[in-house]
Amino acid sequence: MPFVHIKVAGATVGAEEIRQLQRQATGFMVDIMRKRPEVTAVLVDVAEPGHWSVGGETVPVAANLDVKVTRGTNTHEEKAQFVAAVADMFRRILGPDLPIATYVVVDEVEADAWGYDGVTQEERRLLRAQAAAVSRAA
Repeated sequence: MPFVHIKVAGATVGAEEIRQLQRQATGFMVDIMRKRPEVTAVLVDVAEPGHWSVGGETVPVAANLDVKVTRGTNTHEEKAQFVAAVADMFRRILGPDLPIATYVVVDEVEADAWGYDGVTQEERRLLRAQAAAVSRAA
């Protein structure tokens, strides 16, 4: 149940670039991070040109991706592969002029601290374990 928040800035960021970012980020969550697409949400925010700076200087194009996942559900290798894939995606979609300070952050949240549809991830885990125990006992 990841929530992916992408922030971009640049004069050439339009509807097509936003759609590409949404599709590819969802694909990375499914293919690399082993998340279900039907509960993967992606929000793309576009900052006005001139509103993003690096080192105190405005930049013509910029990007950042922050994703929230449940702690312990991804390996070090998966997270490293995800960071590399997102960096490549940003360069392909937004161009080679991205500053080196183009960050990808994987926020790992405790299972009891978030959820969806009114149920925490920890409650879901406990319900699955309970169902498995009942199934084994039957």
